[in-house]
Amino acid sequence: MTQTMHEFDRYEDISAALADPALVPELPAADGGPAGASVAWLRATVARFSSGESHRRRRALVEAELARLEPATLRRAVAAGPEGEARVRVVRTLAEALGMPDPGAVAEAVTVVAGAYFGGADATADEAVTWLVAQLVPGPTTRAALEAAANRIGLLVQACAATAALVEAAAGSDVPLARALREVPPVAAMRRVAARATRVAGREIAEGDTVLLDVATANRAHPVPLTFGAPPRVCPGRAHALAMADGLLQRPRSAFARLHDQVTPLLLPNAWDYASAAILAAQGFQAIGTTSLGVAAAAGLQDGAAATAEETLALARRLGQGSFLFTVDIEGGFSDDPEEVAELARRLYDAGAAGVNLEDGRSDGTLAPVGLHAAKIAAVKAAVPALFVNARTDTYWLGCRREETGTRLAVYEQAGADGAFVPGLSDPDRIAALTATLTVPLNILYTPTGPTITDLAALGVRRISLGSLLYRSALAAAVNTARAIRDGLPTELATLSYAEVQALGAPAGGPRRSM
Repeated sequence: MTQTMHEFDRYEDISAALADPALVPELPAADGGPAGASVAWLRATVARFSSGESHRRRRALVEAELARLEPATLRRAVAAGPEGEARVRVVRTLAEALGMPDPGAVAEAVTVVAGAYFGGADATADEAVTWLVAQLVPGPTTRAALEAAANRIGLLVQACAATAALVEAAAGSDVPLARALREVPPVAAMRRVAARATRVAGREIAEGDTVLLDVATANRAHPVPLTFGAPPRVCPGRAHALAMADGLLQRPRSAFARLHDQVTPLLLPNAWDYASAAILAAQGFQAIGTTSLGVAAAAGLQDGAAATAEETLALARRLGQGSFLFTVDIEGGFSDDPEEVAELARRLYDAGAAGVNLEDGRSDGTLAPVGLHAAKIAAVKAAVPALFVNARTDTYWLGCRREETGTRLAVYEQAGADGAFVPGLSDPDRIAALTATLTVPLNILYTPTGPTITDLAALGVRRISLGSLLYRSALAAAVNTARAIRDGLPTELATLSYAEVQALGAPAGGPRRSM
């Protein structure tokens, strides 16, 4: 039967192909058996899992393996590990985390196998496969045990190649990983084979046909890179590869940035004055945000109207007297001049701020041009590289142009944003789709009627803000207490003593930044 090669280079077509369950990864076919473990046998064994139920089973096995590994732990481990070639360090870190014997030797063997895995023959690589199988299957060599070993070796080989290529693309510069993924993708092209007949971009694909996807060309036409696939079929090792690449690059990370690497998302309560920030910090919250609504309302001004630059800076200077980490909501930067926004950011950093929240929503209910907001982000990062920039898009908050959410965030992270914030988004599927494509931590605004903290963590959210919730609750409590006293009703609120509030005062001295 004649088989056809179909080539695609348009972003929309490749996205559709990657999301199509009928198209599965293609590996070079080869004969081979357990009696003579070799690269050909390894490819053939993995290839048997490349269609239908077998493919789903293999993906489940890989996902189960990766579920045991926390990306933040891998980042720290690969950064702290012995010096050496990036590929070896990646595999050694994974092998050790997976509990494999002699991780260093496993790493050396896997890098040899990787050189021949995607095509060609190599006697040394065959010997390496035989040695790896012996290490991973010390007991009876049942078919199930051999297949499990093949899948583990395949996982290590692919992680080795992809992560090393990503590091090479981003090394030697301050290019964000998001931009490297798009401009120099570690995988320039992907091959898929049709496990059953399907249709892509109006083209009939017969069972057995091969599909070639030109990812590099597609990435040039769209800001959201396709390097790790497209929802709902994103590479399960994506977060792990990005974390290890980041660890290998060893770029400076502030104490505040590291809070976004935890297993449990950073819960960020938002304060409106020094007392509210200090008491929240005293309760063990790892960092404090500010609420632009609280700052504006306390000054008798409107939120989002670019009217509180001085009040915001004054609050930052007060907060900087404390010993806690804090980040500042600066609306849209109080200016459409990127250099003016950068100057404000520098002054906030000098005051002690660890980060800023920079939004693209405007007071008239519209969104700022994507390019303008990206320019603000780039200017801030150029002026103050250590300042954590949380890029906020108001597509959901304002209820307009929601279809642009992913594109906007992709442009912002490629401009240098350290985090992405989408207030108003609460749909679990859409949250999961964003965490599957972003390279920076996703921040979601908590709402009492939305997903729980546990739910958001399971979706991959790394930071959860309370926004103006605490400020509005405090106002409501004050009003309710005053009304109850006026009307002769009981008051049941627990209050702080005069002395306890007095003790919250800021200490003397300059900013006390935590590193």
